[in-house]
Amino acid sequence: MMQTERLVRRSTCARTKVGRKGAAVRASAARGGGRPHQQQSSSSRAVSRKESGAARRMAAAPRAIAKEVMLSKAPERLCREGDTGMREKFEKTIRKAQDEICAAITAVDGKSFHEDTWTRPGGGGGISRVLSDGKVWEKAGVNVSVVYGSMPPEAYRAATGVDKKGSTDPNDRVPFFAAGISSVMHPRNPHAPTMHFNYRYFETDAWNGVPSQWWFGGGTDITPSYVDEEDMKHFHGMYKGVCDKHDPEYYAKFKKWCDEYFVIKHRGETRGLGGIFFDDLNDKDPDTIFEFSKECMNTVVPSYVPIVERHVNDDFNEEQKEWQQIRRGRYVEFNLVYDRGTTFGLKTGGRIESILMSLPMTARWEYDHEPEEGTEEAKLLQYTRNAATWV
Repeated sequence: MMQTERLVRRSTCARTKVGRKGAAVRASAARGGGRPHQQQSSSSRAVSRKESGAARRMAAAPRAIAKEVMLSKAPERLCREGDTGMREKFEKTIRKAQDEICAAITAVDGKSFHEDTWTRPGGGGGISRVLSDGKVWEKAGVNVSVVYGSMPPEAYRAATGVDKKGSTDPNDRVPFFAAGISSVMHPRNPHAPTMHFNYRYFETDAWNGVPSQWWFGGGTDITPSYVDEEDMKHFHGMYKGVCDKHDPEYYAKFKKWCDEYFVIKHRGETRGLGGIFFDDLNDKDPDTIFEFSKECMNTVVPSYVPIVERHVNDDFNEEQKEWQQIRRGRYVEFNLVYDRGTTFGLKTGGRIESILMSLPMTARWEYDHEPEEGTEEAKLLQYTRNAATWV
């Protein structure tokens, strides 16, 4: 599990429960709005006192991430002015990658991305770019974000592995910084695969005598509805080349991690056909890992776009389109139930439209659907249930 998610979930779980009580208070008030002076029973007064206390606790609870403020134009930097070093360098890299990847997709599709930009009080913000209803892609999005937040001390210790006795004050918070780029692209043609990538850098401020902690995470994975072995060899081969250049053990390790991470547990199958995935990476010099992450970002276009171009004009029928929609239903299931980035954003006050950008425009669920044995659809399922070695 991504360490930052463990830490924030602990701090947000209580607020989530309180939020449900607060919602009940508001709903009750709305239903009884026409009778403000009606006599309350003793049990009602007791419930009201409990709900009032819950509402006060909810109001007093610190927000993990500050509320966004929408802008008409992206600022030159999202990092705070005083931030330099890896924070500044990583922001510049992900913004450059966003520009280049969006330009490459627009060049193929012919349609431009819509852009939303926001900042947050105290620093940070994000840029969401989404292409909807294009000629080649039904939906494609590329987001960058810079986040300044805080976490409880016990979560900090869980995230960093530092067993340092800290403050027992439940309101004490450990400041953290996170920056990342994420993307999902859903093509129209069922023979062209969906692709997802995410690269991020996380850092905590020094706290209670403990130095700042840092790590990198990320990966790129591919989700076809129909298996083309040559496509898979191309995609996996590109990322094996990047991994081998930086560490000969990376590809096997990160491919296995990817196969194990993107599992839809209640289905017993993977979301797609893998790629690479890594997290909590801090076992080398930060600049060395940064260069690896940067090259992975730069490999997105050459590993993926040629595959889409190869299939953009492939013929397909209604049944194949329906199968694509069923597989997109699986995509939705994974993202909303298991994806750590999605649940992290939803639980920490992130921007909802950006978080749910990964979901397809349309999806389909059919009751107890299983393709006939020997079909191309059944072939895909076999690969999602038994990971293959492509290169």
